[in-house]
Amino acid sequence: MNTAAPVNIEFVDLKAQYRALKRVIDGRIQRVLDHGQFIMGPEVGELEAKLATLTGAKHCITCASGTEALLIALMALDIKPGDEVITTPFTFIATAEVIVLLGAKPVYVDVEPDTCNLDASRLGAAITPRTRAIIPVSLYGQPADMDDVNAIAARHGVAVIEDAAQSFGARYKGCWSANLSTIGCTSFFPSKPLGCYGDGGAMFTNDERLANVAREIRIHGQSKRYVHTRIGLGGRMDTIQCAVVLGKLERFGWEIEQRARVGARYSRLLSEVAPGLQTLALRQDRTSVYAQYTVRLRERERVQRALQAAGIPTAVHYPIPIHRQPAYARLAEGVSMPVSERLAEEVMSLPMHPDLDTATQDRIVAQLRAAVLQ
Repeated sequence: MNTAAPVNIEFVDLKAQYRALKRVIDGRIQRVLDHGQFIMGPEVGELEAKLATLTGAKHCITCASGTEALLIALMALDIKPGDEVITTPFTFIATAEVIVLLGAKPVYVDVEPDTCNLDASRLGAAITPRTRAIIPVSLYGQPADMDDVNAIAARHGVAVIEDAAQSFGARYKGCWSANLSTIGCTSFFPSKPLGCYGDGGAMFTNDERLANVAREIRIHGQSKRYVHTRIGLGGRMDTIQCAVVLGKLERFGWEIEQRARVGARYSRLLSEVAPGLQTLALRQDRTSVYAQYTVRLRERERVQRALQAAGIPTAVHYPIPIHRQPAYARLAEGVSMPVSERLAEEVMSLPMHPDLDTATQDRIVAQLRAAVLQ
């Protein structure tokens, strides 16, 4: 009788990625250590130029994190106390956090049950004379319905900030996520589709004025050294983190392809597991980089326990919608978001990364099937 404990599976295997890129990443970091320009070194400009070319955006402005990217974007748009910014309640807290930090009010629009992205059909009803911006989130790696969002925003004269923290590398009608609106923001948090080894982020825009304002804001509002023309913050992405992302760009195209392959295979294998499990939809006019591979299921906690016992990690993105969070509930009294509230009780993310091999994926699916049918 074999009583050996099951071999644990990595949820996101950054170690395998590093082994594949060790030479180039180590070389990139060493060059920074050699030249010693740890803040705003040459790698910062190099990365911005390469990411702008990659996305097709005229301007890329790196910054300290994805949260800083959203905050700087709102500041560049001159969002003030009393303004309203529309977003989704079903996302990481940072999307609403930056709105509240500026004294503005987050206004929530519920999401689509099959993609978990903002439901553009509900957007028009949420716009008021105080609406200044809309932040759709491209959740789990798939862009939101950006054409519909942009069209509604244009009719009302408000800006759109795409929160592309989970979707960098995905495409929407042939265009890159993060270059689909007034400003696109992304994150280079280590587990993101394109990540560094700490915190980092970037903004993308085709508006030269907004780009210049964002560059000043990220360096304490400086237009030149010790001349502060606007209120800013310390929001720079450090040179070593830029070097890491430059190294990872070496195989980013391959990783995008692999993520699509792994995600499609999950969807195929799980499509008929059981009535109690539902995969998310991928719209035909876009792609996903599967920052997470997420399913909906009943009895989530029981299934998670069974998978954990089998050495398979899972995660819940996100268990409490923002309008139900203790620090934010006072700003959303009487607000009901039934789709988001239901999703929060049912979503579960499975191991997902470009180095996930078919044998490991088969093991995950088999254990999930057994747990669901138990």
